[in-house]
Amino acid sequence: MPAETTGPSLSADLEFRGLVHQLTDPSLPGRLDRERFTVYIGFDPTADSLHVGSLLQVLMLRRLQQAGHRPIALAGGGTGAIGDPGGKTEERALLGPEELAANLAGMQAQLERLIDFGPSAGTTRATVLDNGEWLHQLHVIEFLRDVGKHFSVNQMMGRDTVKARLERPDQGISFTEFSYMLLQAYDFLHLFDHEDCRLQIGASDQWGNITMGIELIRKARRQEVYGLTTPLVVKADGTKFGKTETETVWLDAAKTSPYQLYQFFYRTEDSAVGGYLRYFTFLDHHAIRALDLETAEHPQHRAAPRALAREVCSLVHGRVEAARAEAAALALYAGELSTLDEPSLLEVSAEIPTSTLARAALDAGLSLVDVLVGTGLAKSKSQARTLVSQGGVYVNDRREKDTEARFGRSDLVFDHYLVLRKGRDYHLVSFE
Repeated sequence: MPAETTGPSLSADLEFRGLVHQLTDPSLPGRLDRERFTVYIGFDPTADSLHVGSLLQVLMLRRLQQAGHRPIALAGGGTGAIGDPGGKTEERALLGPEELAANLAGMQAQLERLIDFGPSAGTTRATVLDNGEWLHQLHVIEFLRDVGKHFSVNQMMGRDTVKARLERPDQGISFTEFSYMLLQAYDFLHLFDHEDCRLQIGASDQWGNITMGIELIRKARRQEVYGLTTPLVVKADGTKFGKTETETVWLDAAKTSPYQLYQFFYRTEDSAVGGYLRYFTFLDHHAIRALDLETAEHPQHRAAPRALAREVCSLVHGRVEAARAEAAALALYAGELSTLDEPSLLEVSAEIPTSTLARAALDAGLSLVDVLVGTGLAKSKSQARTLVSQGGVYVNDRREKDTEARFGRSDLVFDHYLVLRKGRDYHLVSFE
């Protein structure tokens, strides 16, 4: 993790980046500059990897740690067995203990790459806790007596997440999910009692859960604690950032490759890239303002999306993998795919059409005209010959003008591939 550097105060930095959406106390930003807090953010263990929708919160812990605060990443091994009803139109599937344990292990490995858990961090050393350690020990009668009595059903029914479910009589909400907000409130109480935690942070859709925890501590311990929410980052289509109905962008390289993560951020629209640079990078204010100006004056240069993609990929996967991903993206744009190493070429192949042919097709000499038609780069043999004769076809990034060209095994890249290009249209042919 980069060493702490001089610069704006934490509150000024959070304000510049637009990272404060709601505060339970307007004095909190100043307190963050003057005092030292233990702060926690909860993470839902519904998969064995975090996704980019979680990244903003992880980086919030990193920012606070660099400013001298102690972060706790709270994995919901207990609440994850129930699931937060927020943002859901139907009951979540309950997770079993083995699945939860595997998910928690995967999440912790990713958190350790982004937050400092080492002894050298001293009093700011980060901790991962699992709320299953205390929630599984609760007794129903004690919980209802010590926690449930502090909240009215009317108050709980007024929560937006609950009302949204009740408006759908075909779905409704079970008592299991209805109790989630009480369990999360108890988490804050437990962390206050055992870790001296006085601040909870979450996305804006967690505001109700956060304020219930603060209220519980106020009533049960007569102590003041604080809450802060960040903006809920959504994409142009209104879906949660990094998560759609059909695709999730993971922080696990085995699920979403570094190249795919790079491309996800590189495709950020100009209207959003300034905000994402503030949310998801540690570039200084001057650098971000310069990129804002570059986007306004020369959007075609794509300088800001490139910087965004490079910085996020470096944070998640390291500078080496980010450089490989950027080189692959530049090679695709510049028409130089054959210069890539094999892993990078295969990552790029996810972005272009591909097909597979038997290696035996090469033994008699594979006709360029036939392969252009077979891959759909040309509609007919006559069109293929015209394209080749006019210099519009490249094989392994080399212009091919011979209409009678044929290829054998010695022409393959990495002994397996032909990289074809017509204009900006690519096609990767793999031989097995």
